[in-house]
Amino acid sequence: MNKANIKNIGVFTSGGDSPGMNAAIRAVVRTALYYDLNVTGILRGYDGMISGEFKQMDRKSVANIIQRGGTLLKTARSDEFRTKEGRAKAYEQLVNNGIDAIVAIGGDGTFTGANIFHEEFNIPVIGLPGTIDNDLMGTDFTIGYDTAINTVIDAVDKIRDTAESHDRLFIVEVMGRDSGLIALRSGIGTGAEAILIPETKTDINALIHRLEISRKDKSSKIIIVAEGDDAGGAFEIAKNVKDKFPGIDTRVSILGHIQRGGAPSCMDRVLASRLGVAAVEALMQSRTCEMIGIVNQKIHFTPFSSAIKHNTDVNSELLKIVDILSL
Repeated sequence: MNKANIKNIGVFTSGGDSPGMNAAIRAVVRTALYYDLNVTGILRGYDGMISGEFKQMDRKSVANIIQRGGTLLKTARSDEFRTKEGRAKAYEQLVNNGIDAIVAIGGDGTFTGANIFHEEFNIPVIGLPGTIDNDLMGTDFTIGYDTAINTVIDAVDKIRDTAESHDRLFIVEVMGRDSGLIALRSGIGTGAEAILIPETKTDINALIHRLEISRKDKSSKIIIVAEGDDAGGAFEIAKNVKDKFPGIDTRVSILGHIQRGGAPSCMDRVLASRLGVAAVEALMQSRTCEMIGIVNQKIHFTPFSSAIKHNTDVNSELLKIVDILSL
């Protein structure tokens, strides 16, 4: 099967961590070993590639990690790799360590760097979508997204208990600087009264009107806000609500980095495993500069240049569901 004559695959994680990265690393390592290939772990992303932080991986090195959040290989953002000199150092380290192909697990910044790296040095590279934001083109779900939205749902369910007990309004801010997909799905899943996301313009007056309608009928109210929403985030929205309804006990809860951590869900473990196997096989088939995803339950290849274009189209059916069910 190895048409590309690849002998040693390097694997690394880069950018923000996401639950399921370890499952992806495990799948890459064990698939490489299954095909009698060597596999080298690159620590701390592109920074580690530049400084030569490599370690040989075997079956034991990825034992008992499928259930762990974070990333065994660590992750970092690298300013030096953005320079041609930094990329030249990284390539020299790969050559010196006999690495002739790489699997990059990360998001759009990771793939942008990988694309340039391949253009300059012609090293084969395949990407796996590891980001909780689910904002990459070419896959229905990214590694970590399912776990992140379930983490949000679990937290908001607990917050609602307090909201119900005290007749409070909670404005909960979730991650999503450029993408509102965490807010959208978790908001539907928690029965939020309103969901505010970067992809749609927030109408504060309409939000106030909705709260006015529901004020008499509901003892607890939850608003889910993506951090990149154009209204200015949870605290700014809370200020507007308090100005209009000073009698409503309004609180803000920012969930922050708990959304990145924790054991990956079954869905993320299976997704990461499927993509990790496909990544090694793709390199063996001489594929390069592509992200592997799952579309309609099937393995799907997308060029890096297309994958990094953020998915700005929001499912109109989901937006309609929000309007209907929040009454």
